[in-house]
Amino acid sequence: MEQTTDRLWTLVRQPTGPLVPYLELFAHLLVEQGFKQKDLGRHIRVAAQFSRWLASRRVVVEAVTDDHLTRFQQTHWMRRAARQGGVAALRRLVVLLRRDGVIPTPTARIHRTPIQEVVELFGRYLREERELSERTLVQYCPFAESFLFECFGNRVIDLASLRAQDVIGFITRHAAHLSPCRAKAATIALRAFLRYARFKGEIRIDLASAVPTVPNWSMTGIPRAIAPDHVRAALAHCELDTPAGSRDYAILLLLARLGLRSGEIVSLTLDSIDWERGSIAIVGKGGQAADLPLPAEVGEAIARYLRQARPPCIARQVFLRVNAPIRGLGSYTTISTIVNAALTRARIETPHRGAHQFRHALAAEMLRGGATLTEIGTVLRHRRAKTTAIYAKVDFAALRPLGLPWPGAAS
Repeated sequence: MEQTTDRLWTLVRQPTGPLVPYLELFAHLLVEQGFKQKDLGRHIRVAAQFSRWLASRRVVVEAVTDDHLTRFQQTHWMRRAARQGGVAALRRLVVLLRRDGVIPTPTARIHRTPIQEVVELFGRYLREERELSERTLVQYCPFAESFLFECFGNRVIDLASLRAQDVIGFITRHAAHLSPCRAKAATIALRAFLRYARFKGEIRIDLASAVPTVPNWSMTGIPRAIAPDHVRAALAHCELDTPAGSRDYAILLLLARLGLRSGEIVSLTLDSIDWERGSIAIVGKGGQAADLPLPAEVGEAIARYLRQARPPCIARQVFLRVNAPIRGLGSYTTISTIVNAALTRARIETPHRGAHQFRHALAAEMLRGGATLTEIGTVLRHRRAKTTAIYAKVDFAALRPLGLPWPGAAS
């Protein structure tokens, strides 16, 4: 067996082939990402086998292509290794080698239709100029693409030829089979696209004002708040002596005590917290920044996670993955996954799932405690008072005396 004290790995068989000089670099990367020794050995075995396979075909490292990767994955050895995560190991190796310029990165040509090119520029404008979130782009861009396809199909796109009847017809056809919420989203997306087109000088008339409104009565529902006892149960069932439990407890407190959105938690960095002032910097929708006071209970939970449970990592995000590769949580949907797992552990069945119910619960609790809608809107960082007004319906005790008695009812 090969045993070198300077190396992080050992192999029964001496590795050969063009990738041997990069095995130690690969091993160090895996250690930095938090992989354990057994996983490290599995990754190195896949890399060594790929190197040996390349050598048997006399392929130098500079000539490695995606075709070689595909053919290697089809070998009998790799099909067996795939059951132990061999494909993921090979993928991580290739990412490292391409990142460092060891093997070339394929330059795939992406063929976009003229409509897709227009929509891509529209999305870039929303992202860079308007600073809207990716979630908003996912909402807006498909409607813009559908509108352009219905108007032009495969013909040359001439936005200047658009007329009000094109706009009205599109909304009329789609509103007939969309939910009121989705139909309203279609009108908002189409107005945004038409304003963008006019801003770029592609159209000269104000077609955005031609977008019809659709029936969508606002504030008809009750905010989907989780019950206070369910919040307490979810917190109580976090195992604080484990890395995942310590992390999840701090995240749940940020949701319950500050009403943060999922994306705001994911984007928190170590620089977001000012421990001396006891505040936390939040970047909300549209890049809106705010400094919030950090409650002692929340600060203590975050500090405990940072001191005792957060894995060593060069990433600056506050909350990290528990399993390798160690990095930031990445997606806002991860927070909803953490919330749903916490509710499952506590054996709680709630009418709604996801993280936003904690934000609604905070507003409802503040209202019951005597806070005004203005104060609630300030804490939740609503940009419009209308957004906060829906919580007026939560305080049934205050609303009940305002209701008129039913005619003929017993007094």
